Amino acid sequence: MRPKRSVAGLAATALVLGSCGGGGTSGGGSTGSTPTPTPSGPTSYYTAPAQVALTSAEVGTIVAQAVAEAKARNLASDIAVTDRVGNVLAVFQMTGARATATIPLPPSGVGMDAQGVTFPAPAGAIAKAITGAYLSSSGNAFTTRTASQIVQEHFTPGPGSLGLESGPLFGVQFSQLPCSDLSARYQSAGGTGALIGPKRSPLGLSADPGGIPLYKNGVVVGGIGVMGDGVYGLDPNTLDVDNDAEEFIALAGQSGFAPSAAITADRIVAGGVSLRYTDATTTGLSVNPASAPGFAAINGTAGSLITVRGYYGESGPPALLAGQAYGSEASGIRAATTAEFDNPDAFVLTDGSGHDRFPLRAGTDGAAVAHPLTASEARSILQNAFTIMRRARAAIRQPLDSRAEVSIAVVDTYGAPLGLVRSPDAPIFGTDVALQKARTAAFFSNPAAGADLSANASADVRAFVTAARNFLGDPSALTGKTAFTDRANGNLSRPFYPDGDDGKPNGPFSRPIAQFSPFSTGLQSALIIGNLGQHLGYVGGGASDTPARCTTLPDAVVGQNRLQNGIQIFPGSVPIYRDGVLVGGIGVSGDGVDQDDMIAFLGLYNAGLEVGSIGEAPAAIRADQLTPQGVRLRYVNCPVAPFLDTSEQNVCNGK
Repeated sequence: MRPKRSVAGLAATALVLGSCGGGGTSGGGSTGSTPTPTPSGPTSYYTAPAQVALTSAEVGTIVAQAVAEAKARNLASDIAVTDRVGNVLAVFQMTGARATATIPLPPSGVGMDAQGVTFPAPAGAIAKAITGAYLSSSGNAFTTRTASQIVQEHFTPGPGSLGLESGPLFGVQFSQLPCSDLSARYQSAGGTGALIGPKRSPLGLSADPGGIPLYKNGVVVGGIGVMGDGVYGLDPNTLDVDNDAEEFIALAGQSGFAPSAAITADRIVAGGVSLRYTDATTTGLSVNPASAPGFAAINGTAGSLITVRGYYGESGPPALLAGQAYGSEASGIRAATTAEFDNPDAFVLTDGSGHDRFPLRAGTDGAAVAHPLTASEARSILQNAFTIMRRARAAIRQPLDSRAEVSIAVVDTYGAPLGLVRSPDAPIFGTDVALQKARTAAFFSNPAAGADLSANASADVRAFVTAARNFLGDPSALTGKTAFTDRANGNLSRPFYPDGDDGKPNGPFSRPIAQFSPFSTGLQSALIIGNLGQHLGYVGGGASDTPARCTTLPDAVVGQNRLQNGIQIFPGSVPIYRDGVLVGGIGVSGDGVDQDDMIAFLGLYNAGLEVGSIGEAPAAIRADQLTPQGVRLRYVNCPVAPFLDTSEQNVCNGK
């Protein structure tokens, strides 16, 4: 029998900048037709998704269809439905469903971080539903099986994958964390702002098959997640076809709310590899979803709606809820006003009462930086990055040659957000991830990085500082002498260095391969495992929830540490400098890692040309000047044929 750990136990050859081609691009190149216009002025270049949402009756239908399939398969399950911004609309627990689920142990057999942990099963169902909703858009439909394919140590994972680099979204599972200061929280009492998103997830993003998106009229409106077998794992071999009961149950629930076949993950290519959508097919369903009994017929007989602490049903008897229409004020994400961001395609996060949650502002770090970023400089960086995005060819969207859609965040050296903007249909997950990436670049480039990590209460976290200094051959590493991007930091966070070179030792921020799994990546997971454990304990009835600030790093200023939603370890960020001095970071997420890199890098570069003084790190201190273990680190990697309005190549060279 597999040993388990309780939630309580939790709480106690690389490319340089000049290589502007590379993996991670997808989808197809230019059609050879006349280039599309260069975005300029007040013209809108995107169509915002229609403001539609699930009704409570539709939520009941989705649950009832899933329950019918679960009964036919004799797998009593927890079934969760969310809207696009993460509001939980139903959690139905079937009679006889397992109360808990467990995360598998690694090859070593010894659990670290989240490995081997047992937690309330409904939390797994919610995380799966949120993942299906958050990874998807009107141009791409991704599932938790898709997530499994893109977060493991090899891409694509399977017995023939030795020597391949890690998944393009390696580490994304540790986003949307329950401690994130970006994510909104469930308010049991209701009231203004109660339904704004994006909401947090109890386990971050999920790689366990059984979470898929829900659509109405081509618009993503939510997700369904199923937890029934008691194992919260992943698919270690995406080259075969699994008979996964949880995935079939979710697919039955999705009936009538499926995406167009033209945008499912298996129609999208990343790095020359087709992505996976589901192994379940409608022809393999045990029952016809259309013949499923209605919700009223199963509620109280096949099971019932249940309360999930911190997420659903705490303000009275649990009831089916209607979703919020993405793009509305009440959803928490809407079109920006001209006063907030002068671009007709800009969307911002709102508080439900008309106020931008992350308005443009000046740097808060005047005590540490002689000349902090000004509000106008932050605006210029965001505007220029947004312009690059509108020109860029999308990597993970259909139809081919769509424009990229991402979220963009700028922070100061304290990690304080100075502005956050997104395109109309960017995947929701990228909102939190963009902020993680901006903070990660600013943190690891900061003179205080080593000291902050060394002051952590966890000996495990402190050990990563020593490991990094030994690995880099520099006892003064992490003291601001090197400018780190997420791509560089990600190189150091892989279980093989260089990435994909099986048999080589792990990077200094990673667990060794015998210990590694997507549930224990290294420094990334070690920084937040206490928060995660406290939260899962709270969901299960513990005394207190995790605060809305991840990590136990020292405060940069009272009430603010530098990594309040954790770190991210896949590409899409650069640090911001003024005359060679670090003043912040920019992070981008949502549409291919090379696209993310390019939008961040060129957005900052062009802002520097526009306003002067600010710009890229001096070339001499960029991480691609380091060659640990004889292998050069990467800094950024820009895509082949990046723009829709020109055939220009090598767009990042010499900058």
